[in-house]
Parts: sequence; structure tokens; C-alpha cells
Amino acid sequence: MYLVVNLIGIFVFVAIGVLLSKKRKAIQWRCVGALLALNVFLAWFLTSFSIGREIIVGAAAGFNWLVSVAYEGIAFAFPDWVHVPQMNFFTSALLPILLVVPMFDILTYIGLLPFVIRWVGKVLAFLTRAPKFESFFAIEMMFLGNTEALAVSSLQLKRMKADRCLTLAMMSMSCITAAMVGIYIKMMPGEFILTAIPLNVINALIVTNILHPVKISESEDTVATVGDGGDEKEPFFSFLGNSILSAGRLVLIICANVIAFVALAKLIDMLLVLIHPAITLENILGCIMFPFAWLMGLESGEAFQLAQFMGTKLVTNEFVVMLSVQDTLTTFSRHMQGVLTVFVTSFANFATLGMIIGCFKSMVDDDKNELISRNVAYMLISGILVSLLSAGIAGLFIW
Repeated sequence: MYLVVNLIGIFVFVAIGVLLSKKRKAIQWRCVGALLALNVFLAWFLTSFSIGREIIVGAAAGFNWLVSVAYEGIAFAFPDWVHVPQMNFFTSALLPILLVVPMFDILTYIGLLPFVIRWVGKVLAFLTRAPKFESFFAIEMMFLGNTEALAVSSLQLKRMKADRCLTLAMMSMSCITAAMVGIYIKMMPGEFILTAIPLNVINALIVTNILHPVKISESEDTVATVGDGGDEKEPFFSFLGNSILSAGRLVLIICANVIAFVALAKLIDMLLVLIHPAITLENILGCIMFPFAWLMGLESGEAFQLAQFMGTKLVTNEFVVMLSVQDTLTTFSRHMQGVLTVFVTSFANFATLGMIIGCFKSMVDDDKNELISRNVAYMLISGILVSLLSAGIAGLFIW
């Protein structure tokens, strides 16, 4: 019975996306169907065979190495920020951007990154029917994380139309950074963490195709390169200097937005508590999420617990939930362990909204920023639907 409920839940989550879609008639169902089939296969493969998870671990290790190199540079300037038991958010998540962005900009400058995007995008587009860059961006997010993937895509974002930038903003609510995988695995079951990563990026393509379908012509489905449009190629060191300065501005803008969004959420919480101590954003969202938690194929008691964890994760972050359950997780059913772990393995929360908005503000024009700012609710809904779909699809194979 619970398996049937879980299966029905997946269709309900897709139906909610269709109901909230901006352009229902423009939804490309062939693309959505192909992506859903791919994700069901991935969920079965990753939960049944260790080789798939080992591939992801190997790729993530490469990006972790890159981040560790960035920490060497940070430690030179701020040794007391790096050589600590637990680095703060600014050091661990934002300062590595100062290496990652210039490195990827160099790969763009010499033409290597556009070449990779073009051909990997073609393969993925053939399999998923999604545009080349959006397909590659999904894979990029799987390892770099949301802000880093956006940051290294700045040239493409500047040349995209506003609707496609909104698509990428919505997709960016649905991933984690490879550098965080090692930390997550210490707190939650590693097999479920590693299963969630690819499911999230494919579901990000599915959800954006449903919520915000964008028709892209063949002439628009291109990959930007330095020097496009007939402009003379900027001298390398001038280009590199501008890239480093842009990365620095990006770090500061993201940090400012995260602080503001988290503080505003806390302010709302404190005002709600004045009405009644039990009224908090976490509890309100927990009540709203209960029907969706039940549709994961859980009995009512576990569904209520899952809903509360969902609410906590959306208001705070995945770390708060992971820390609160790491000692009691083994008391839950295996199915509960799986769907909870997969759901919380993403950056979909209020703070991430601030990060993404800040990221775009530093890279694109006012018209694109205005469109993204008008669709903050859609960005949050996108992140929640992706997490629900990932947990639901993974749950089909975890009992």
C-alpha cells in the first residue's frame, strides 16, 4: 500500500507543477517524460548498485581537490579562518569562488570550456531533449554547486535572454556543492546522499520545464565564447584581472544577501512568536508539508516527523536537520531514512534565495534581475518540488 501511495505522490508532485505552470500549453512533455524515465533509472541504479555511487564520489573528489587548493590561498591570507575544526560559511562556501571563477574564465578564454559545453550539451540534449547549455549547467551544478556554477557561466548569462536566466535561477535552488559531500556523509547515510545529487539536477530540468517552459530556437541554443560578436579579444592579463575583481564583488554581494534574507526570516519568526509561542515559520511550513510527506509512502507518525524536518530545513538549512537527526536516524524505518536524507540534500531554503539573487545582481543587467526578483516565489516552489520529486523517486526503491 505504501509503495502505491509513494507512486501516486510522484504524479501529484508533477500535477502541482502543471497547476502552477506559467505556460501549461508550452510544456514539452516529450522532454519531461524522457527526463522522468532517466531519473527513475538513475534512482534504481544508484540504490541497487555501488558502482554508480563510486563514479559520483570520484568526480566529487576532483572538485573537492580544487576547493582544497583554494583553501591554501585563503590560508595564506587568513590562516586562522582555515585551520579550524569547522570553517564558517563565508570561508568554506564563498571564498573558494575567488579561485573557481578565474580558473573557469581562463578555460573559457582559451576556448576549452565552450568546447566541452557544446559537446556534452549535445549528448545530454539528445538524451533529455533539453537545450544544450541548460543540460550542461545541470551537470555543472552537480559538482560545483549553485553560486559557483552561475559564477563560471557569467559570459553565457550576459548573452542569454531573460527567460532563460530565470530558468537557471530556478534550477539553482536544487543542488549542493561537491565540497560539502564529505561533511554530509559524516551525518547521514552516504548511499542516500550520493543518490540525491544526480536526481536533484535531473529533477531541476523537469520542474523548470513544467513551471517555466521556454521555447528556444536553434539559433539561440548556442554556447558563448570570448570574442563573440566581432569584438577584439581582450589581452589575457587584463581579462584575468577583471575576472578576479568580478569574483570578489560576487562574494561580497552573495554574503550581503544571505545575511539579509536569514535575518529577515528570523525577524518574521520573532513577530509570529508574539502571537503565540507555537506559531513559527518552521511549524507553519511543517503543517503545510504534512500531506506531501504522507505522499512519500510513510505512516502518519513518521510523515508528521518528516513534515517538521521539511519545515525546519526550508527556514534554516540542511545542516540544522542533519545535526538534529544524526543520533536518532537509525530508529526510523529504512524508507523514512531514505526519503528524509534525499529531501534535505539540497540548498532549497530562504538563504539560498539571497545567494542566487545576489549572484545574478553582480553579473546581468537590470531587466534580467527584475524578472528574477519578481519570481522569487517560483524559485522557492521550484526548489521544494525538486526535493519532493527526488525523495519520492528514490523512495520507490528504498524499503
